[in-house]
Amino acid sequence: MLLALGFTGANFWIWALAGAALLFGFGAPAWLWIIYGALTALFGVPPLRRVLLTSGLVKFIKAKNLLPAISDTERTAIEAGSVWVDGDLFSGKPDFGKIMKESYPDLGPEEQAFLDGPAEEICRMSNDWEVQLRRDLPPEVWQYMKEKGFLGIIIPKEYGGLGFSPSANSAIVAKLMSRCGPLAISVMVPNSLGPAELLLHYGTDEQKNYYLPRLARGEEMPCFALTEPGAGSDAGSMAARGVVFRGEDGKLYIRLNWRKRYITLAAISTVIGLAFKLYDPDNLLGKGKEVGITCALIPSNTTGVVLGRRHDPLGVPFYNCPTEGQDVVVAIDAIIGGAEQAGNGWRMLMESLAAGRGISLPASAAGGTKLAARAAGAYAAIRKQFGLPIGKFEGIEEPLARIGGYAYILEAGRRFTCGGLDKGQKPPVITAIAKYNFTEILRKAVTDAMDILGGAAISRGPRNVIANGYMGVPINITVEGANILTRTLIIFGQGAIRCHPFAYKEITALMENKLADFDRYLWKHVGHVIRNMFRSMLLSVTRGWLSISPVKGPTATYFRKLSWAGASFAFMADVAMGNYGGDLKRKEKLTGRFADILSWLYLGSAVLRRYEAEGRKKEDLPLVHWSMKFALAQIQEAFDGIFQNMGFPFKGPVSLWSRFNNLSAMPSDTLGSQVARILQAPGEQRDRLTRGMYFSFDPNEALGRLENAFTLVTQADPIARKIVQAVREKKLPKDALERLAARAVEAGVITKAEADLLARAEEARNDAVQVDSFTLSEYMSSAVIKTPSGNGSKKPEMAH
Repeated sequence: MLLALGFTGANFWIWALAGAALLFGFGAPAWLWIIYGALTALFGVPPLRRVLLTSGLVKFIKAKNLLPAISDTERTAIEAGSVWVDGDLFSGKPDFGKIMKESYPDLGPEEQAFLDGPAEEICRMSNDWEVQLRRDLPPEVWQYMKEKGFLGIIIPKEYGGLGFSPSANSAIVAKLMSRCGPLAISVMVPNSLGPAELLLHYGTDEQKNYYLPRLARGEEMPCFALTEPGAGSDAGSMAARGVVFRGEDGKLYIRLNWRKRYITLAAISTVIGLAFKLYDPDNLLGKGKEVGITCALIPSNTTGVVLGRRHDPLGVPFYNCPTEGQDVVVAIDAIIGGAEQAGNGWRMLMESLAAGRGISLPASAAGGTKLAARAAGAYAAIRKQFGLPIGKFEGIEEPLARIGGYAYILEAGRRFTCGGLDKGQKPPVITAIAKYNFTEILRKAVTDAMDILGGAAISRGPRNVIANGYMGVPINITVEGANILTRTLIIFGQGAIRCHPFAYKEITALMENKLADFDRYLWKHVGHVIRNMFRSMLLSVTRGWLSISPVKGPTATYFRKLSWAGASFAFMADVAMGNYGGDLKRKEKLTGRFADILSWLYLGSAVLRRYEAEGRKKEDLPLVHWSMKFALAQIQEAFDGIFQNMGFPFKGPVSLWSRFNNLSAMPSDTLGSQVARILQAPGEQRDRLTRGMYFSFDPNEALGRLENAFTLVTQADPIARKIVQAVREKKLPKDALERLAARAVEAGVITKAEADLLARAEEARNDAVQVDSFTLSEYMSSAVIKTPSGNGSKKPEMAH
């Protein structure tokens, strides 16, 4: 009975009745009934409990700092956006029936037409190697980008934009990234955190009517200046400042000074979205002397604005630049939203990032991983060593399987996340999960592709499809919140408070000295912990079989294991919060492991949602099994780290429990081989795995050359096997395949047409594995290594 009540989360009075039944059954004496009644009243009657118990606990909690204090800045970040399926995953009892009904949308007809039309065309117009050489996109690409509305994807049609959904925005960026990194970046930035996004949500009608049509048409080129030398991940410490003053004409103005860096598109911008701290020494706005972080629009040609320099981010030629402002004066109505929005900039940024983190960089990672899968699979099938395609060797199969699994996971996560964003959700924890994990997985996928392609991947030139992406991967890792910070502080640090059913309510009640509210939430929290403790233990012992799967079939076991993992995660999260209290935020190695568990609970759910949404295709089961086993293994690894490193009051029971909490091993070699074969087999399944990327079948281009050879070699493979069999049967002598073709025709082993196909396949194979080389003068003429004329800072004095 105890196990059943704990597992189901029975309320207090059911527990009380069960206890009374036990006392009655055992014939308890009167004094025991009196004690039991007193304890029942103490815990079950709220007014009595508040006076005799909770009030004392409040004093103890404050004295011991058991709940973290939250600053106004942290509070704004926590309250930004919304809680979505992350609330379910944090509950300890996720409702997968509901999660499987969440949207997994296709694009609308107009959006799909744009993806198949202008997006396809601008990819065709852009050659990644030529962009590298010229250090910029061609003028005709910039012009086409403006004419076709690429800079106004998110701007509503009423202002002249495309008015597309987050799903379409994501799909466009993914496609462009699979073709050319600088192209994708130049499109994603104006449609991410910046002037257009901020104006849409916070701008005045006058600002919207003036700027949005101009941004949509490409008449204005926006940038957004946030990062500074002393304010990177800690954006709240920015030094950029603006001071309100009254001009001689009696109107209010702001005098601005700033030094920003890493600002994409700044050097070619016409309007700068600027984040700064606003001060009002004379309280002219009536908001005090320190107004707070504010966002404003600054025309780039304003006196005192300094542009014209650019950084060189790992050689990837997109405009990433410093900018300075020296006594720049703008009217007060330059503030986005007008003077009323002065000091509201931090909230603007947090709310915008709550959605934006889930679009651009995850889309880039999905597109890049699809390219890696397509290229590595083709190369593994056509490149021969020791007489065999290298894809036949298990050493190649292993990284190839990872790339295939990663591609399936990322597209599942991309579309599932965008489904929530399309419905208006702005879940900062989910989008942080997407940003961090997608970019980290891209890093692994591209590294695996580099290993598979070997010399063909490290020799740069127009034939190389991987190297430029490999160079750009760390950029994705760094921007929109460096990944180390995102993992350790945002995913779990913010999630533990915002997504937890009671934690933030308790903290708020405690900070506001609302004893009744704190009492209510605290004891609900206690019940929540007890339920998850029982669920975790029983699901661990039964390997998840006590949980209910919303589906039947080969994926039912994964729903049960995710439920099991969810219960253990929720319980351990509460143990960590109780154990470390307000110090938990500084235990970043632990919070990082909790973030990994929450991340893979989400990504595993997305994989299962994809399988359901795509009609449970049987041929996709190797990808589903690999992805889910990988997800569960990542969760298990994180649990192992928590059990090993977190301090527990009861080491023995926890150690015993940890042995049962064994979710999954990594995918088997056999399963990996099945996934690797999918990438090396032309057809609908390989095309579906990489759907949405840019396909080039031009044999004069890098990817097209690989695809052409891959197709011909696959078509010629049965012919080659005939010749090999003839050699084994002594009908033909041992020799190189291409030299045996003519003899095979003479011997009647193959036809003349088959010999011609074999010759074309071998010619294409030989061409596809070649690498670029340059004359010494060609190589030196393309070199861009120069000494910069300055770095925007004064030369330091020599120490004495």
